[in-house]
Amino acid sequence: MTELEHYITSYFGVVDEKDLKTIVSLFQLTTIKKGDYLLKTGRRCDKLSFVQSGLLRIFVKTDDKEITQWISTKGYFTTDLSSFVFETPSRWTIQALADTELYSITKEDYQLIGDEVPKWAELEKLFIVRCFTMLEDRIFSHLSMTAEERYHFFYQHNGELFNQVPLQYIASMLGMTPETFSRIRKKPLL
Repeated sequence: MTELEHYITSYFGVVDEKDLKTIVSLFQLTTIKKGDYLLKTGRRCDKLSFVQSGLLRIFVKTDDKEITQWISTKGYFTTDLSSFVFETPSRWTIQALADTELYSITKEDYQLIGDEVPKWAELEKLFIVRCFTMLEDRIFSHLSMTAEERYHFFYQHNGELFNQVPLQYIASMLGMTPETFSRIRKKPLL
């Protein structure tokens, strides 16, 4: 089983081998160089991408700052879901923080899956539920944890990013100022 096949089954649930091969065949391997953009705010998102290697930052610029929504690493799907599904202008910019290999599927090919895979409606529902659950978990952590708890939880699960990504991006993603983030980093671990 290829890595893409493995991750599709982990996101979408059990997929029979023939259907899995059909789905995977619709994805194309592409490379984005560090600093290049997969998507810019205001453009329509026409791809759903899976990170094979590298890092992507999903963010938006406001009048006075940039807000990092997520940093996609190996094994994560990335897109502006609202723009992809509803064909509206994107709210988010997606930029490579390192040379990044992606498996991407266009909106048109994504829609073909429904014709080719009989169980697609059920599989897609599982995928969307998984995405929604991840979002709920992030909201819950922001509402229930202190900044220090969010920092330690994120570090425990994503410590390698602290050496790969500018720390102000992680601070923003965790909903804190760079100053608060720096203060928490300096405290000894208990």
